[in-house]
Formats: sequence, structure tokens, C-alpha cells
Amino acid sequence: MLDGMQRRVVSLWFPRLASDRVLRQRPIDGPFVLTLKQRNANRIYCLNTDAARQGLRLGMPYADARAFCPDLQSHKAKPEQDQRFLSMLRRWATRYCPWVGQEDNDGLVMDITGAAHLFGGEEAMLNDMRTRLLRAGLSVQVGCADTRGAAWALAHYAEGIAPNGAALTALKSLPVAALRIEDSMSVALQRLGLRHIGDLAQAPRAPLSRRFGPDLLLRLDQALEAQPEAITPQAEPPHYAVRLTLPDPIGLVTDVMAGAERLLVQLCKKLKMQEMGVRKLCMTLRRVDQGYQQVELRLARALRDPQRILSLFERRLAEVDAGFGIDQLRLEATQVESVPVQQICHVTDGDKNSLEDLISRLGTRVGLENIQRFLPAESHIPERSFIIAAAAYSEPSDAWIRANLRPITLFPPEPIAGSGARPPERFRWRRIPLTTGRATGPERIAPEWWLDDENWRSGLRDYWQVETTQGRRLWLFYTPQNPGWFVQGEFA
Repeated sequence: MLDGMQRRVVSLWFPRLASDRVLRQRPIDGPFVLTLKQRNANRIYCLNTDAARQGLRLGMPYADARAFCPDLQSHKAKPEQDQRFLSMLRRWATRYCPWVGQEDNDGLVMDITGAAHLFGGEEAMLNDMRTRLLRAGLSVQVGCADTRGAAWALAHYAEGIAPNGAALTALKSLPVAALRIEDSMSVALQRLGLRHIGDLAQAPRAPLSRRFGPDLLLRLDQALEAQPEAITPQAEPPHYAVRLTLPDPIGLVTDVMAGAERLLVQLCKKLKMQEMGVRKLCMTLRRVDQGYQQVELRLARALRDPQRILSLFERRLAEVDAGFGIDQLRLEATQVESVPVQQICHVTDGDKNSLEDLISRLGTRVGLENIQRFLPAESHIPERSFIIAAAAYSEPSDAWIRANLRPITLFPPEPIAGSGARPPERFRWRRIPLTTGRATGPERIAPEWWLDDENWRSGLRDYWQVETTQGRRLWLFYTPQNPGWFVQGEFA
């Protein structure tokens, strides 16, 4: 706060933040609500003014709302997108003052001390805020006072501006719920006849403290400026981008690589300070004819080693058309991940780094998603004992632990002729006549009852390892419920 200036706080409340966000993108006429599953039922999470006029309210079951309002339209709520939108509004509000923080999930709080005169006074500033937000399709209620609690109370219960040093005068007629207390506490105070903030301010403090604890009086003192309450502005997330403007245009690959190396050193230094690593990089090369080219690099692992990243960039930068010359390079980390500091030891994992670099190089040609690896899965069903995952987004696992040997090659079951519970002595598979030399088994595998797998509806399977005299080592199984023999795999 500036010396000699009375602190002034503005509270912005967006009562329909979630529905306004959706309706800005896709306007809908008539009653509209957003629903969210709460307490084992779809309930109204947010609603527009038309729905409120129909008698609908927050927390109401959606089935009851449809009974009240047959023409009701709805979408599923997405609270995470609402918070991102509120964060965007917080950044927008910094045009009025630098101290802007979030208030719950639907409001902003601003310390405008010493900034109101830049907009023609507090009333002009608040009118400008309200006008711009209404023009953007957002419902907003604004309050201004000496304290954060008083500004919040005015924004939620009586829009307006409280004069300097007159917080009690502005709040005395407001309900006690305006002190940001719990609903149960508000109901208990009203039963005692303390319905308004003015009544509470005149009541003896000792009985209130004994009955309701220190929180009630703390909220009252914060609203009336007897206790301080800080406003903590949210820090801007780090921006991982660097730029190099050249005095003379360049066009040789060696010059572009030298510029990229300088940018990578600066970027990786910033990443190391934040204990982050980059997964996706985008380099923009501006030409003297005002055209530009973008080179994107996706990495198999999060890195912050400039030399390793530079070697992966070389092939992509060699394909750049410099035209009449490049006069600016801009490098941005568009996707980052946490890479905490690790203990240094004398043992290096060079093979792992080489594999990751190879995956990155191949990924620039065929796509990282197309380079896959097999990982073990918790299932005794042969088809479900592994999963296929992108190598760039998964870690190699330990070897499969199985009590019985499994074939290298698996394929859908192929029927063969045979009878009885033991492997047939002679059979034909893929038009090849085979003779059983040695058979090991059976290994009985039961279907997983909690999964509806059409391939296992025949029931139990008795698996056998069969070595033929022709040299083929096959994996056969027999189905006792519906007698039949099948080949499902081949050993190396």
C-alpha cells in the first residue's frame, strides 16, 4: 500500500461464470443449465437467467428440473475449463491494477489502491469493468470497499461502493451470511435474532466467541478493518520462449544451427531453474520478406540438455528454405514436464539416452505415437497379458513373470482336427501335415468372469506345448465344454 493512502479493494463476482462461458461460444435461447454428477445424481451446476425465472436453482436434481421445465436445454459442466477461463479473466483484470487474485471459484479480488484516478475515479473504473464484461457476455456484480471482506459482501449482496472508513455503515443492513461464514453458522445466528451484520457488531463478543469459536469474530473484524487480510496475486506461469534478432540475414545451415544453439542454451538454463524439461519445441524462423517457417521437434523424453536437443534439431533445420535470408529466430517450449534434480553418480546410462534419441529421430519421420513397445499386463488370459503403448510416453517394464512358458508369437485360435483330451498324434495345420513328438501339459486357464470376452465364451481351456517331429513347436488348447482343438501360438 502507498504511504498515506487508504486501502481500496474491488471484488468481482461472476454468478453464472460456467453457463456464460458456454453460451458465449454457442448462444442458446431459453432456459439452459449445466449439470454435474453430485451425490449419485445429476444436479444443476450452473444456470442462466431464463432457467432461474422458471424456478430452477443450483443443486436441484436434473430430473426434477426437466419436470418443471420441459423445454430445458443442458450440457455437462466442465469445472476445469471454467477455472482456466477464470484465470484468463484474472489476467485481463491486470489492466486496472497489478494486484489481482482469485476469490473462490467464481470471483476476483483486486487491490486498486492508488490506481483508480487513472480511470477517472472509482465509480468510472467500476463502470468500465462492468461495461466491458457485460459486452463480453458475462454477468458480473461489483463491490468496492476498504477491506476484502466488505468488498465481497457488497458484490454478493448489494452492489455498490462503500465510502472510506464507512464499512460498518455500508454493511450493517446486510445479512450475516455476507461475512463469508458457513451456512450452518448463519442459520444459528438468525435463530438467535442476529440477522444483520449491524446486529452482530453490537452484540457482546465473549458469548459469541464461546458459542461459535474464533472464526465468526475474525470474519467480522476482517470486514470492518479491525483485522488485516492480504490479497495475494497469482504469479504468472513461466513462459519458456527465447528470441534472437540478427543484424544481418543468414542462410547457411551452420549459421542457423549456431543461432539455435545460443537459443537452446538460454532456454535450457530457464528450464533447469524451474526443474522442468521440454517434450515439444517449436522454432520459428522469420525471413526478410516477412515470411516465416516453423520447425517442430517432439522428444521421446523430457530433456534440458542443449547439446542433445541440438543434434536432434539438425535434420529438421537442414530442410528449411531460407529464401533471401533469415533475420530472426524464436524458440518456444510448447510442452514441458517436471524433471527434478537427480543425484549425480559415476555410472551413466548412455544406452538409455541413445535409445531415447533414436526414438526422437524416428518420431520426426513416422510420428512418436507409431513407435510402440509391449508392456506386461495383470492377466492370465494370453491375449490380455500384454498392452501396446507408445514408447515415447511409457517406461520399459521388467520381464514377464510367468510360471509356465509362453510362445513368442500369438495369433487368433485356428481350429485343427482332433478328438479326446490329449493332443492328436497327427493333425494338419495351415495345410501342413504334422506329427506330435512330445506334448507337455495341460495348463488349465479359466476365463475372467468379470470381463465379457466373446472369444472366451466357450469356457475353460487346457493348453499344451506340442513339439512336432517336423520341428514346429506349437501352443495348442482343448475346450472341454465344447470339445475341440485349436492352435494359438508358436514357440521360437
